[in-house]
Amino acid sequence: MDSEQRRKRKRVYRPYSRAQYLSGRSVILCLCFLVFLLFLSSDRLPIRPVSFKPVLSVSSLSLLSSNSIQDSFRLTFKSFTLKIEERVLFPDHLLLMVSNKVDQTESLDCVYYKLLNDSATRIEEAADVRMQPVFSVDEYDEFRWIARCPLPPVNYSAVVDLRLRRDAPAENYLSLMNNNRTETVHFWDKMAYAAVLDGKTAVVFVKGLNLRPHRESDHTLFRCQFGLGHWEKDEGFAFVTEAVAAAQEVVRCLLPRSISKNPNKAKGIRVAVVNVNDKALDDRKPVTSVAGIRNSRYHIQGKNQRLSRDYVSMPSVARIHNSKSHKQRKGGGKFELCVCTMLWNQASLIREWIMYHAWLGVERWFIYDNNSDDGIQKVIEELNLENYNVSRHNWPWIKTQEAGFSHCALTARNECKWVGFFDVDEFFYFPRDHRLGLLGENSLRSLVANFSSSKTVAEIRTSCHSFGPSGLSSHPAQGVTVGYTCRLQSPERHKSIVRPDLLNSSLLNVVHHFRLKAGYRYLNMPENIAVINHYKYQVWETFRAKFFRRVATYVVDWQENQNTGSKDRAPGLGTEAIEPPNWRLQFCEVWDTGLRDFVLSTFADPATESLPWERHLRA
Repeated sequence: MDSEQRRKRKRVYRPYSRAQYLSGRSVILCLCFLVFLLFLSSDRLPIRPVSFKPVLSVSSLSLLSSNSIQDSFRLTFKSFTLKIEERVLFPDHLLLMVSNKVDQTESLDCVYYKLLNDSATRIEEAADVRMQPVFSVDEYDEFRWIARCPLPPVNYSAVVDLRLRRDAPAENYLSLMNNNRTETVHFWDKMAYAAVLDGKTAVVFVKGLNLRPHRESDHTLFRCQFGLGHWEKDEGFAFVTEAVAAAQEVVRCLLPRSISKNPNKAKGIRVAVVNVNDKALDDRKPVTSVAGIRNSRYHIQGKNQRLSRDYVSMPSVARIHNSKSHKQRKGGGKFELCVCTMLWNQASLIREWIMYHAWLGVERWFIYDNNSDDGIQKVIEELNLENYNVSRHNWPWIKTQEAGFSHCALTARNECKWVGFFDVDEFFYFPRDHRLGLLGENSLRSLVANFSSSKTVAEIRTSCHSFGPSGLSSHPAQGVTVGYTCRLQSPERHKSIVRPDLLNSSLLNVVHHFRLKAGYRYLNMPENIAVINHYKYQVWETFRAKFFRRVATYVVDWQENQNTGSKDRAPGLGTEAIEPPNWRLQFCEVWDTGLRDFVLSTFADPATESLPWERHLRA
């Protein structure tokens, strides 16, 4: 009896033991396979297989889901090579958008291929490949890094690749790059370059539409395409929606229904702007939120097929991405006063500008860096170590100041009640407070806070006085506020502080001010209360840097023989970077030492008479 029971127990437990054994062996095999894959992905691996090239994954629309197995690999492993997503040709450099995270301590080379008989065909033999060091590498968004390369040599292709300098020689590297390349090169002045979600719409920033400056345009002439892949090559999917506003370089479109219901699905989606051609205009009818759907394998018949055919897409490098976490003041809530600016190579000026205005009450700074190469990132890191709340936004798109300010207004809206838009050579000053002996700490923040609950005022405008070289021939050691004391008699233009949540949906601005929502108005600040000292015409060595280019979209560069009488130029300067006679004595009609005296009495160290930013100016 006992033996019979033992036999039964043995028969019962035998399958379980077998399964348990198989399960344990499977776990061990899986772990070994994962270790092997991790070893393959290691930077120490001397041989990198080219057949396995996972890339950074993107979440898709509900109808645009990609293979789940591929997605898991993409999320787990980085690419073995530097995958170039896009190339953008600028007048003085080539911008490469890279899907990998790039270690800024690595030495990178730009790889150029010779053209065959001046055609589009490239010679990809080692003898015809050239290497040049990259200009710079920066993080761009959560998906991409950017590298700036020199322009291609004569008779070499603009389809440029990147390689780590420690990698294999060029002849061994070509096979890797040939399997990891997109041939597309965009031109900087005709493409969609950025996109931001805003409620149930997407705001797309695009060059090349040739919209009239400073005016709204007919938004019915435009649509937006959302999707993955390259729809201009009939690859991938595209959702098409209506535009609801258009002005200058900004087009606002409705979101596809699947995104508007779940904005998290928008991560990684590429957005382009399309013009509606004459045929579509003649037969224009109301379009639903998803007007057309198209993919590489088939075209929806009937109406959607016609709509898809009638769209002419602009090139696009714009992808929707999640903005970084919002910063809030201590105790919660929005910052009362923030400032946004766009600059190029002005690292030497921002310490004085930020430290001075922080004393006046500015709590948060958004620096849109337009391809600086003067070490601005280090200066910003030092300021943040000193508890100044400064963020640098890499904005590589030249001649886009108005669009950049529109982008910043959207970026800052969730963090700030008021946002000031002015340059790093412009300083607020309160003559009445100084005359009455008032210290003025936090005076700028207090001024705007008085209007935070206003039902009508959404913008505060302050006049600018333009200062000249004031007799100097070298940059003032104590900073611009102390060194420059002679200016023009009459003010030139103004700068504004706005409530970003009360701007017109077009985000139209002319740098100096924005268009507001209906029912709201601006307030002109009396000059005896507040003015801006604009140190516009500094010593020649500093001023000459402006000849390289201007950041404003609708202001011509100094070298161009257009609008030579504009206030955006120096009167009588011409179009060549040659110092005019007696430059240091020009633009001097009124000696104005008010801000200088205020700065010295308020910020100078009693023992050394030095200013907080002075040691960095001398360094």
